Amino acid sequence: MIVITGAEGFIGSCLVARLNQDNFNDLVLVDDFDSTKNREKNLENKKYTAKIERKDFLNWLALNANQVQFIFHIGARTDTTESDETIFKKLNLDFSQELWNICVNEGLPLVYASSAATYGEGENGYNDDESKLNLLNPMNPYGRSKNEFDKWAVSQNKKPFFWAGLKFFNVYGPNEYHKKRMASVVFHAYNQIVETGKVNLFRSHKSEYKDGEQKRDFIYVKDLCDVCLFLMHQRKNSGIYNLGTGEARTWNDLAESIFKAMNLPKNIEYIDIPEDIKEKYQYFTEANMNKLRSIGYAKPFTKIEAAIEDYIKNYISTNTYE
Repeated sequence: MIVITGAEGFIGSCLVARLNQDNFNDLVLVDDFDSTKNREKNLENKKYTAKIERKDFLNWLALNANQVQFIFHIGARTDTTESDETIFKKLNLDFSQELWNICVNEGLPLVYASSAATYGEGENGYNDDESKLNLLNPMNPYGRSKNEFDKWAVSQNKKPFFWAGLKFFNVYGPNEYHKKRMASVVFHAYNQIVETGKVNLFRSHKSEYKDGEQKRDFIYVKDLCDVCLFLMHQRKNSGIYNLGTGEARTWNDLAESIFKAMNLPKNIEYIDIPEDIKEKYQYFTEANMNKLRSIGYAKPFTKIEAAIEDYIKNYISTNTYE
């Protein structure tokens, strides 16, 4: 039995699909299964054993741990614009610590979602060096909550026999239809182009970057899920790992790939960054992937041109789910 928290969300539901592809069907799905969130279709046609409400999960796990072989803790509060620190403490820190302790006591392996938001502006680089966690300066409460848990996990004397914290970079792909403002730029850009024939990108407010030339490490959700399965099978070399592609690409590259996938001429307009995120906006992210590669993960990551073509032609344009 494999447990996935956040199973009805974007990444969690794609991970369920990926597990099903390899005939892992004895899955326990954990989430706040709230119909008002419009996420039910993310789990349509998926194979699983049970659905457990998040509020009931830790008690359930304490009683059923002997049936569980692996836990993917993907669920979290991920809104980077949320300013209430107490929300992140409850969901991203306290809950995760309780889950960790059960995994220690019951001998359960754990992979959990961290975030590249822990790196802040990247002034200390993007190296997943556990000795440098205290130097990181996240720019928002979400990033701080993820970094606080990473630091806590590394500092524990008692750890699960295998554990990994994955610092997700800019993830995009199917099953993010419900995410609204927090959906990827690929999703928003596609819909904007359908409606207006053009796409808006943020103007640069730093002289060293031209408009649209800000760079991010964009990773396709299918690649992310492949890494999760690799770690599930390997179960050694515990620690914190970056999960990007290792290759930063510009927003202009991203937009051009979207227009190409839609068979439309490029039409980009640059707009000011909204004031509520202007001071927290990252101009460059690029995962150092040497650590993951060093433990044997050899599969290449999908280039944005190919990934965006797959996403648009096989999912967004037909409103199809993974």
